[in-house]
Amino acid sequence: MSRKRYCLALDLVDDKAKIQQYIDYHQKIWPEITQSIHDSGINHMEIYRVEDRLFMIIDTDENFSFERKSQMDQSNARVAEWEELMDQFQQRLPNTPDGTKWRLMEKIFDLQENG
Repeated sequence: MSRKRYCLALDLVDDKAKIQQYIDYHQKIWPEITQSIHDSGINHMEIYRVEDRLFMIIDTDENFSFERKSQMDQSNARVAEWEELMDQFQQRLPNTPDGTKWRLMEKIFDLQENG
């Protein structure tokens, strides 16, 4: 494995009050969530929003895999609590596989590779 960047997308429920609540929760996420993110091999994470669409960028180390992260999350009660709480604000994109929230995006252009 090597260091890698992933981009993912998710929609929020189209409700201004719920969107604001979601933003508020993300201004100070629980310390156990931060720790879980770091422990999985994610070095950096950013989430951007336009209306009800979210876009997340994660930079990972050589220890990261989505399978490993999923296994770690399933065994962490605090992460399960956070995910259940966030679920009320989130809406899956069309064709999202069962048991998944965020959809991995396909990179179609890179200026450094094509410019």
